[in-house]
Amino acid sequence: MRYILFGADDFSIKEEVEKIKAGLGDRDSLAYNTTVFEGQRLGLNQLMDACMAMPFLGSHRLVIAEGLLGRFKGGNTEWVALKERVVDMPPTTVLILIDGSIKRDNALLRKLEAVASVKEFPLLKGTALQEWIQRRAKEKGGNMSPQAVRLIASLVGENLWVLASEIEKLLLYTLGRRIDVGDVREVVSYAREASVFAMVDALIEGRSPTAASLLHQLLQQGASAPYLIVMITRQLRMLVQAKELSRRGASMAEIKGRLGLTSDYVLTKAIEQSNRYSMKRLEQVYHKLLETDLSIKKGVWKGDLALDLLVAELCA
Repeated sequence: MRYILFGADDFSIKEEVEKIKAGLGDRDSLAYNTTVFEGQRLGLNQLMDACMAMPFLGSHRLVIAEGLLGRFKGGNTEWVALKERVVDMPPTTVLILIDGSIKRDNALLRKLEAVASVKEFPLLKGTALQEWIQRRAKEKGGNMSPQAVRLIASLVGENLWVLASEIEKLLLYTLGRRIDVGDVREVVSYAREASVFAMVDALIEGRSPTAASLLHQLLQQGASAPYLIVMITRQLRMLVQAKELSRRGASMAEIKGRLGLTSDYVLTKAIEQSNRYSMKRLEQVYHKLLETDLSIKKGVWKGDLALDLLVAELCA
């Protein structure tokens, strides 16, 4: 059996590997018969030696090579014979080639797709992402309202590792009842980031009552002063970078990549905010925030009081 699994969605690739393993008999014996190679340093004979070996006290031998296809170039003659050689593997061997985002016209992929089961795992977006969230919740014994599904998808984005973790927290929080929008806002860590967006808005615009109210809400929810300083600083740095990239004519996709974002919600909010304020104002707030951070670290002010003073100064 031969599998090729590739794409940017490494979470789904990992789950697919686990499904394959589940069909190969006893887990303990399979563990003794599993070999994992780093494809960047792998030789053809080394791979085939592992594939040709018979399993020891088990029904199957599992061989996994990660990153092999991504390294392959058409002129790499060593691997030309791979297609013919894997056909001769014993039926007890299962070979899985795992890769990231490679092109469909990858020479080695095209050579092997006739003798292997090929699955691509692109990042999920839109309806497909929402369907995955609802399906994940049901698989874990829960249920989510459509509104809750849309909200968590917009907050977290296509990072399935984070989504899976947040769904687990929501299921523990709701204890069997349907997960609704209020639960997402209460539990999902990214919802707190949305509140930080709103507080930064109020700080920049000088809306003291709103900024102070949001600040104390976050503190009451358990956010520490150092954590809020980090979050606000990160947000302001993101706005400055987004504004500069927009000024240079960068696309939304490029800005998202340069800022290291996975959530379309966070990207949209960052660009909206950066467009509303001048670079001078953003830099002014950013430097004042750094002063506040230093005053806390030097013990000049306690965290909560320092943040209150920051709001008062910026909104004066």
